[in-house]
Amino acid sequence: MAARNETLTEYNRRRDFTRTKEPKGTVARRSGNRMRFLVQKHAATRLHYDFRLEWEGVLKSWAVTRGPSLNPEDKRLAVRTEDHPLAYGDFEGTIPKGEYGGGTVMLWDTGWWEPEDDPSKALRKGKLSFKLHGSRMKGGWALVRMRPREGEKRENWLLVKETDEIASKDGESLINENITSVVTGRTMEEIAEGRGEKRSRVWHSNKSTAANLRAGAVAEDGNARKRPTRKPSGKLPTFRAPQLATLVTQVPVGDAWLNEAKFDGYRLVCALGGGTARCYTRNGLDWTEKFPVIAAALAELDCRSALIDGEVVALSEGGSTFSALQKALATGASTRLYAFDLIELDGKDLSRKPLVERKEKLEALLQTLGTTSTIQFSEHVRGNGEHVLAAICKAGQEGIIAKEANAPYRSGRTRSWLKVKCTKRQEFVIGGYSLSDKKGRAFASLIVGTFEGGKLIYRGGVGTGFSKKTMEDLAAAFASRKRETSPFDSIPRERMRHSVWLKPDLVAEVDFAEFTAEGHIRHGSFEGLREDKEAKAVKLETSKPAEVESGTTTKGKSTTKARRTSAAQGDADVLGIRISHPDRVLFKGQGITKIDLARYYAIVADRMLPFAADHPVSLVRCPQGGERQCFFQKHASDGFPDAIREVPITESSGDTEDYMYIHDAKGLVAAVQMGTLEFHIWGARTDRLEKPDRLVFDLDPDPSVDFATVKAAAVELRDELAGIGLKTVPMVTGGKGVHVIVPLRPHAEWDEVKGFAKALAQSFAERDPDHFVATMSKAKRKGRIFIDWLRNDRGATAIAPYSTRARAGGPVATPVGWEELESLDAANGFHIPEILARIEAGTDPWRDIGKISQSLTKKILNSVA
Repeated sequence: MAARNETLTEYNRRRDFTRTKEPKGTVARRSGNRMRFLVQKHAATRLHYDFRLEWEGVLKSWAVTRGPSLNPEDKRLAVRTEDHPLAYGDFEGTIPKGEYGGGTVMLWDTGWWEPEDDPSKALRKGKLSFKLHGSRMKGGWALVRMRPREGEKRENWLLVKETDEIASKDGESLINENITSVVTGRTMEEIAEGRGEKRSRVWHSNKSTAANLRAGAVAEDGNARKRPTRKPSGKLPTFRAPQLATLVTQVPVGDAWLNEAKFDGYRLVCALGGGTARCYTRNGLDWTEKFPVIAAALAELDCRSALIDGEVVALSEGGSTFSALQKALATGASTRLYAFDLIELDGKDLSRKPLVERKEKLEALLQTLGTTSTIQFSEHVRGNGEHVLAAICKAGQEGIIAKEANAPYRSGRTRSWLKVKCTKRQEFVIGGYSLSDKKGRAFASLIVGTFEGGKLIYRGGVGTGFSKKTMEDLAAAFASRKRETSPFDSIPRERMRHSVWLKPDLVAEVDFAEFTAEGHIRHGSFEGLREDKEAKAVKLETSKPAEVESGTTTKGKSTTKARRTSAAQGDADVLGIRISHPDRVLFKGQGITKIDLARYYAIVADRMLPFAADHPVSLVRCPQGGERQCFFQKHASDGFPDAIREVPITESSGDTEDYMYIHDAKGLVAAVQMGTLEFHIWGARTDRLEKPDRLVFDLDPDPSVDFATVKAAAVELRDELAGIGLKTVPMVTGGKGVHVIVPLRPHAEWDEVKGFAKALAQSFAERDPDHFVATMSKAKRKGRIFIDWLRNDRGATAIAPYSTRARAGGPVATPVGWEELESLDAANGFHIPEILARIEAGTDPWRDIGKISQSLTKKILNSVA
């Protein structure tokens, strides 16, 4: 609960809250696990940058007169000012003239910070070192207090950039290249003039950041400015894998095709709803924090909800280039989204509508934003493809995308979208580099390849396209990736000399002239790293004759050939595992394909395997997807990949059967290849089969029981277990319930573990029979929660952490923290995009579970006997 604090006394003393709309100084509780930092560009008596760090419920604040610099040699004066309330960090607008700090304020940067030491002690000592994770300020920084002079009243500090990969001799570039708001995209002049009618012009102390920036405006004289009526917010749509184009050699002819420019940037699928917007990469990673201005602009669209497909670019003097986008992401410079498809609108699925109809609706929707450079409609030309390509190539752009005008939207690579390039460009995996004999040059050239059949095939070298900064950044990235042997399947002997080999997980965008007869690139030029591409997914992209493609038309004809099935597109590889039918959609409504699921498990393996590896596993296999017939399998069978291992286990009948278990990420991917949508694991490892390493209490509610009641029950069970000395972690199951899990040292045997779980569940049911039941009888469970203790028997299984569920939408069984559980609305609210976003953000509620060391002692066992 907010409360006044003496640290904000000076803040309150300076302000007349009958005249200013600024919030009164109150200490606020932290809103999450991360501490916020922000910078506000402030045109008061003198232009300066207010640098603020969240600590102990307030914003510790410094006025940096010349703004931050990326050059470690620049020591910028930072005058300590009064602490500000956390709510002040949401402010962008105008403080009325005559009031303290009167003038224009821009939210110039925002993010979160990590102190190296205890901030309170560091502030007292006069040196605070920290890392920033902002849109513009990143990496290591320090605040150092200057020795006070005699009679000096103000507290002077220095803001200094630490030497790291973010540092640059061009220190001024940080403020010179970033002149717009990180939230609204407006300049100081636009904020001062009140331009952007849908955004707040002055402070509203009772609204959040997003609400303040969208709520309309109140003029300085207090008169409300008219704002447009907005539709009520709808549910945020779930991520859908984007449609991809097939590379061809010729432009399709005829009016059946819409021809658009091929943009040179990052693909984004943007979901709008619930008053917010999220930006996802083509692989489902949440990159909203990388593009806050785009997300804020999208949130202004006049609709309840929408799912928009587009590409984000950065503009340079030569137009939109990938290298310009790389620089923009590093410096926080302006970016722009070109929107070219509308998949959902106001809760309605438009994917089956013709493209021309979807684009008409998209253009009308984008017009509700008014004039903006942040979001642009991707224009097209109907027919005349050869002329369009010629014009695009003459302008120095990459090429065109030809789209069948009446085709539906389909996730995955299709023949109804075709790409024709002016030059040859594609992604390659960096497997090493050649040493340079030139002073100051980190390497001579990159050694690159593509993955084919699980093997990295050598494709040549790339020796141009590197600025000094780019070369330094790559050298820093290479430092932790060196290996002794070549990652390539084979490589020319001359390449073996004076080469350094690297772990092949970095993807480079390369522009080149052509392939040699040996399949090696000629005149390759480095364009930048692709952070949105998985290295294992990079295959050689060869163009096909246009007439082979479905949907193409021969000159003078308006008819089109029948489309081929997605299975005809061939197989794909993930971690060396062949994935057949990669474009088969597994989860209806999500657009998650088989290849998407395989890549998900390749990414999530590091989080999942500590709990699921080397435990006997039962698989829920749905070869045709979650909407078709599924079956449960626990015994190994002929034809399974070697990556799914086997262990003989003697069953209660005395017979011995081969059970499956997963040892590594390849095993997870191999299970996906066999049609697996769910992983259920034993509570013990294969090497200690008779001694469980966890207890699972599955709170399984009757359909009439709401989730709030389930959460309360989980907390009650947690407290009961804590009272007898056992720590727990919660997991939402992806269904309706919650698992309360007790990590154990493998000490007690199955009978003891099962007996303990049964006794505890029955005691709950006996004490509160109106809410709990400890038997499986459906008749007795009406209106109650079944405490399922049967998961703790030898041979019984429970859903594995991070496993998808074979249910509509593909929810995921997700580890959460106890505080986080309180804020959740359902047990099935996490899906693959959310899990990938949590991994990207470093969110790991079970990070410290390995530190829990406990067992079922005799004292604990007797406490429930």
